[in-house]
Amino acid sequence: MELVFLWPGQTKNPHLRALQEDYLARLRLLGRARIVETAEARGLKESAPEKIMEREAERLEKHLEDGYIICLSDKGKMMTSEELARLIDRQAMISARRIIFLVGGFLGLASRLLDRADLKLSLSPMTFSHELTRVVLLEQVYRAINLIKGYAYPK
Repeated sequence: MELVFLWPGQTKNPHLRALQEDYLARLRLLGRARIVETAEARGLKESAPEKIMEREAERLEKHLEDGYIICLSDKGKMMTSEELARLIDRQAMISARRIIFLVGGFLGLASRLLDRADLKLSLSPMTFSHELTRVVLLEQVYRAINLIKGYAYPK
């Protein structure tokens, strides 16, 4: 099984980028994991959110083949860390295909991407920036993999 974290654009905040890379490195010590950053929509005004999300969706869709897709959404299911670990473990046993965590840009994800999701997941009832969401997701998946493997989570 491979864990794929997919989102538009690079994390620009250097502090969040460093945390993101740290958690990715930790995940790679435990199994196959990678981040795919597609090009973000440029040259469009924020007053055209549908066009921005559509352009980003076109680029993200190219990486969605053969995988269990988990889309992050504020309307998604909330889970405990233990429930997320059980979900990942179950998917790893059911299929050797990838688990793809799909995070939208600053406007979120186009509805057609959400419709393709095997699961819509909410990390919190609060709203986080899309860059901070990436770090929180990586940390929670790292925590889940530690739980699956029976390791004590490093504090």
